[in-house]
Amino acid sequence: MATAYAKCFDPNGARYGIPTYPWRMAPDGYATRRQLRARGLRPGGQPVAAQVMVFNRRHGARVAYLYLEELAKPVRPMTSRKWGALALAMLARRTCPRCQVIYSYCLSTRHGICGLCINAEEQRAA
Repeated sequence: MATAYAKCFDPNGARYGIPTYPWRMAPDGYATRRQLRARGLRPGGQPVAAQVMVFNRRHGARVAYLYLEELAKPVRPMTSRKWGALALAMLARRTCPRCQVIYSYCLSTRHGICGLCINAEEQRAA
């Protein structure tokens, strides 16, 4: 058994506290949050049931938590108020706070203002 595989294989949970499997080796019945979401489900408050682990030289140990599919609940539908709140939040991300122009794309969070305001600011500084 390879060393990296041996570090990741702990189906009883003796080493890590919860059952641990190597990457892509988890048994059927477990899913990550993204896998649940793709199936229209959510964890629904259940605790983490297991984890998938992989080791590499660059990042060290990386872990993905797994949940039981049978305990997962359906995703709650979006209400009209949630859609409205989301629309307002996206509008705020597309509006320049200096010139109040609304763009068709989200402004960079690095500067927080549009490109025209950045250029004007640089010209004033020079």
